[in-house]
Amino acid sequence: MDGLRPRQRLVFSGFTKAEIEKMEKLLEEPEQPLNKEFFQKVARSFSCSSGRAGKPIVKWTEVQSWFEHRKPELQCKDSYGRGSEDDFLLPEPIASNEAKGKSSELEFEARSSKDGAWYDVDLFLSQRVLTSGEAEVQVRFVGFGAEEDEWVNLRTAVRERSIPLEPSECQNVKVGDLVCCFQERRDQAIYYDAHVMDIQRRTHDIRGCRCLFLIQYDHDGTEERVRLRRICRRPK
Repeated sequence: MDGLRPRQRLVFSGFTKAEIEKMEKLLEEPEQPLNKEFFQKVARSFSCSSGRAGKPIVKWTEVQSWFEHRKPELQCKDSYGRGSEDDFLLPEPIASNEAKGKSSELEFEARSSKDGAWYDVDLFLSQRVLTSGEAEVQVRFVGFGAEEDEWVNLRTAVRERSIPLEPSECQNVKVGDLVCCFQERRDQAIYYDAHVMDIQRRTHDIRGCRCLFLIQYDHDGTEERVRLRRICRRPK
């Protein structure tokens, strides 16, 4: 997709490439007991190796965390056949407009589990695969700090960014369309999914589109008449 950097596999930065390759091989051994003694043995072998000279020693809990992260992913791949090197890939962190030094639209938005609203994604931080086989990504939202980072479902809660409509595009909005609508309330103003229920077409003037759109918010079923400026369309 235009504007995105090359995609990469995420790795644990605390381990060397050789150590990760060694653990990958150990993980594929079917009879390998993944217990405390095993993790301690692997940690000691890494800490004593010449490749770790000048680096911090490896804690057995760090090895345990790596295996616990990778085991569900491997099980998920096995259930559908061995995955390729392109499985479970994410875009590299997407720079914000400020970091890019120029104005440009962001590429993704994610739905927060806290309020069900959609927010622009600033960074993809990490990924994981649950024992259920569902993939999740950790995101940072534009304008929020690390304390607001969230793990969200990759399939259902991450998508291409909704696109604001120009006045000349109002004729493209039809009854029944799924849109992302800016809900303005006394205590908040955020974007929610909604469906267009009715449209009152009006003649445009110098101020732009004067049409009224009756929308129904998906998260709570409430209805509201809004102007075009509050509606974003979904990319086709």
